[in-house]
Amino acid sequence: MKVMKFGGTSVGSPERMKGVASLITKSGEPTFVVLSAMSGTTNSLVEISDYLYKKNPDGANEVINTLEKKYLQHIEELYSTEEMRNKTREFLAKEFQYLRSFTKDIFTSFEEKIIVAQGEVMSTNMVVNYLKEQGVKAILLDALDFMRTDKNAEPDAPFIKENLAKVLQDNKGYQIYITQGFVCRNAYGEIDNLQRGGSDYTASLIGAAMLADEIQIWTDIDGMHNNDPRVVEKTEAVHQLHFEEAAELAYFGAKILHPTCVQPAKYAGIPVRIKNTMDPDADGTVINNQLNRGKIKAVAAKDNITAIKIKSSRMLLATGFLRKVFEIFENYSTPIDMITTSEVGVSVSIDKDTHLPQIVDELKKYGTVTVDQDMCIICVVGDLEWNNLGFESLATDAMRDIPVRMISYGGSNYNISFLIREADKKRALQNLSAELFNK
Repeated sequence: MKVMKFGGTSVGSPERMKGVASLITKSGEPTFVVLSAMSGTTNSLVEISDYLYKKNPDGANEVINTLEKKYLQHIEELYSTEEMRNKTREFLAKEFQYLRSFTKDIFTSFEEKIIVAQGEVMSTNMVVNYLKEQGVKAILLDALDFMRTDKNAEPDAPFIKENLAKVLQDNKGYQIYITQGFVCRNAYGEIDNLQRGGSDYTASLIGAAMLADEIQIWTDIDGMHNNDPRVVEKTEAVHQLHFEEAAELAYFGAKILHPTCVQPAKYAGIPVRIKNTMDPDADGTVINNQLNRGKIKAVAAKDNITAIKIKSSRMLLATGFLRKVFEIFENYSTPIDMITTSEVGVSVSIDKDTHLPQIVDELKKYGTVTVDQDMCIICVVGDLEWNNLGFESLATDAMRDIPVRMISYGGSNYNISFLIREADKKRALQNLSAELFNK
């Protein structure tokens, strides 16, 4: 059985819901489907929660009414029988009354998580009802029955595997199994969410738990491209990536996947394929544990980076210096992206500058501090093991007329990164494409 995940844009209108239904029934084989909320719905639900935090029930009800009107219009366009229209109307009426019930009580983050989860509840019910109207043997499985996180807010893989198997055993013989992405319970049984990667994470966890043949992530672009198509002309979808290469690209700017969401599939050895709902015949990108030797695959960029240099003559041979520096970033929950060191200094980059003044103030205890903002990390991904002669030179040659603040190489076998000014980003990406892919 394969797992197919569809994002918000893929189920963003009645027409697209019909397209998804066509895709998931095309093979005629049993398929497990994970759906996100319709595009725009989660934003509206977050807005409702924001009004309720601010004790403005009138504002919340206005957003609820607007969202309900939108959904009722979708019913008219999606279903062809009055019986299914009425059934879905009744379901949605209960859903929106449920949302209104939160305007009358004390509102906390617990209630917010319940409200935000309703987008996936509505989209999955609507698609299952459409499939049933079309004569497809489909069933909706409640993600809350088997998706759970542990006390560290990490997915509880043994629980997921055991309970998903039980649910499937109790519901044999269906062609299409549909569940909600993103939604889960926490270790205390409360409604929660998977945070990182959302619905992609759900699909990966389910695929790993049931040892699926393949996990397909359907989105609005035909795979991970070899460069940013918004900046560089004539980019191409990369046919195949190693899981580590995909993770590097995702972390350093390729927004199609969250860097951690495919880890369960990686450890289970299950390939992940990125497909385009607007162009379903395109090959897309397959991500697996195979490494294509001797090839640079893609380039990505990560904006809004801040570089911090700590220079100190006291650092020379001083044990514990780096530990003290890193503890400052840890104390302010600020992760480091890149790092380079010398005998008298260390430079790091961060993408979260919320506590920058406090961090700089504490770093000044250990040396002279220099800060450069409006920076950008350019990441070149592929087979970049150190014994591949000349591979790093291909990347550095392309950057020869770009001022480079930092270079990170050797920390990974799949990545070389350059820290540059954001103003030079476009030129750097174009130069890299010309040097690496268009010769």
